[in-house]
Amino acid sequence: MHKQTSNIPPSLLRREFLKSSVVLAAAGLAPLGRAASNCEADALPEAFSSLKPLGSRVHPITTEEYRGRLEHAQKLMTDLDPKYQALFVAPGTSLYYFTGIRWSMSERLLAFLLPRTGEPIIVVPAFEESRMREKLQFPAEVHIWQEDQSPTKIAAEALADRGIRAGRIGVEETVPFTFLEHLRAAAPGLEYVSADPVTIACRGRKSPHELELMRLACEATFDVFRAVFASVKEGMSQEDIGELVGGGFSKMSLHGGALVLLGASAALPHGTIKPQKLKEGDVILIDGGCAVEGYQSDVTRTGILGKPSEKITRAFEIVRGAQDAALDAARAGRLSGTVDDAARKVVTDAGFGPGYRTFTHRLGHGIGLDGHEHPYLVRGSKTVLEPGMTFSNEPGIYLPGEFGLRCEDDMVITADGPAQLLTPGFALSLEKPLG
Repeated sequence: MHKQTSNIPPSLLRREFLKSSVVLAAAGLAPLGRAASNCEADALPEAFSSLKPLGSRVHPITTEEYRGRLEHAQKLMTDLDPKYQALFVAPGTSLYYFTGIRWSMSERLLAFLLPRTGEPIIVVPAFEESRMREKLQFPAEVHIWQEDQSPTKIAAEALADRGIRAGRIGVEETVPFTFLEHLRAAAPGLEYVSADPVTIACRGRKSPHELELMRLACEATFDVFRAVFASVKEGMSQEDIGELVGGGFSKMSLHGGALVLLGASAALPHGTIKPQKLKEGDVILIDGGCAVEGYQSDVTRTGILGKPSEKITRAFEIVRGAQDAALDAARAGRLSGTVDDAARKVVTDAGFGPGYRTFTHRLGHGIGLDGHEHPYLVRGSKTVLEPGMTFSNEPGIYLPGEFGLRCEDDMVITADGPAQLLTPGFALSLEKPLG
């Protein structure tokens, strides 16, 4: 879910903040173990005392796995009709997926070019060559460019040296327009098309190892949220609670955070800039997660201070029922839009429809190295679900001026039967949102 964070300026969306935090950490500009919080670990309440780093439970992606990803992408390029001659990838999560290299985006081009056959080509600023070579885990052809040279001309020449002067180049979706246009000018004989048929096909289906990392991220998120809900008190602001979340992740040496919404403000799924103070009877909506080896969790739990009203309890039960329906509908071979349909029907049949009237957003999004990535669970979407695809499952009911309520868990499509949870379990109740 797109969200604002409670511990940065409220004009910034939380998803943008978390993404930029991960990128900064990946670039070496912020330590990975430091969460975005002013709450020091030694000042946390007693409920946080059992939190500790994941340590040896985390197994990084291996060099062999990165090689396998490159080979899979090359096979996909070969199998396409017409074939792709190469992929063009800039810094970001796709570069990390294929190479294990974390590199910050800047005005200086770092280009990863994967020809359909042979070793990858990397075009890098000359003064960064040694750093790039330190990060490389497999053979690659490295080309450098000086500050007064055109990196895209060097990239075009490198492709031409491989015999790639015509044909299709798949451009990864986050490549900046200016880099694409410069490469187009340098190599006008090539046809530039979306790399989605390759990159989404690679990244959309997670391996058992990737799922293991995502489960760890989900488990850690549960542990932190459980400590937070045990520590909330009347009079706390959303910033106070957000700092507890950040402090908990910091204690686990993880990068993470959360959006926190209280009472009527929770009816706005992405939050509000208005100050909020927790009072008796308010819902407490916490939506966030962390990253383990880059793999994300995205969890929302809605709790209550005191006893919920009958209306809030009924809304919770409807939302939980919608989650159950979505989990059962999320089966291999079905279309992604039908999962949204199943959840939305539960909400609508309970009198909170039609359409997006109170369930105001899509059911869910793909999740992996990006908190939001392809494919998506939205009405009318026609992606065929395949085993290993991972999604958020996050129906909600939002009643402006009253309250908002969302339950969000992460799930994976299986070979047979309904999807399986990556989170440890669904919410039990408003009083015990994490058991």
